[in-house]
Amino acid sequence: MKKYFEILEKCPLFSGIDMKDISVMLGCLGARVESFDKKYTIFAEGKPAKYIGIVLSGSAQVISNDYYGNRSILQSVDPSDLIGEAFACADVNAIPVSVIANEPCEVMFIECKRILHSCSNACGFHAQMIFNLMKDLAKKNIMFHDRIEITSKRSTREKLLAYLMSRARIANSASFDIPFDRQELADYLEVDRSGLSAEIGKMKKEGIIYCRKNHFELLI
Repeated sequence: MKKYFEILEKCPLFSGIDMKDISVMLGCLGARVESFDKKYTIFAEGKPAKYIGIVLSGSAQVISNDYYGNRSILQSVDPSDLIGEAFACADVNAIPVSVIANEPCEVMFIECKRILHSCSNACGFHAQMIFNLMKDLAKKNIMFHDRIEITSKRSTREKLLAYLMSRARIANSASFDIPFDRQELADYLEVDRSGLSAEIGKMKKEGIIYCRKNHFELLI
């Protein structure tokens, strides 16, 4: 477990907790680590929600598929990010989304109830972890609200501009990278890929943006 300490120190779940005690903490929580190949399902839609995942290496995507099989990418997750926490805390019987490995990755799993309920040893970190978990859930709620604001725009151009401006604010720069390729960006924005590519081409010609692969720059 020691090789993961540097990543766990950045994880919001362990904020304010002394990393010197992490070995005892992970033992108390019954943490386990699993490896996943690219495109492997980490959390499957329709399965019960019991565990919170922490991405230790690689990356993954939170995916939603509608009745007709159309895919929407709800979130991209990277090392130190939490996955599945909202559903585990809600103790839902069927997760409404899937989490898919975007590349080979490792994930640490912790049973949610072992965080929310103090153990017989009355470990002092439980209260801090519960606070951290609630704070993370609040931030995720804001993030999904922002996504709704983006996808509710009427046109592909409006959606794209809203998304790029959001990424620029996060990067605090007009020049930034996004975590999606073109198809993934189309799935995130809930638009047709060919229409998105055409709109990106138009905006480049009009001098609104510059882009190369997943790197973008706002020129307005």
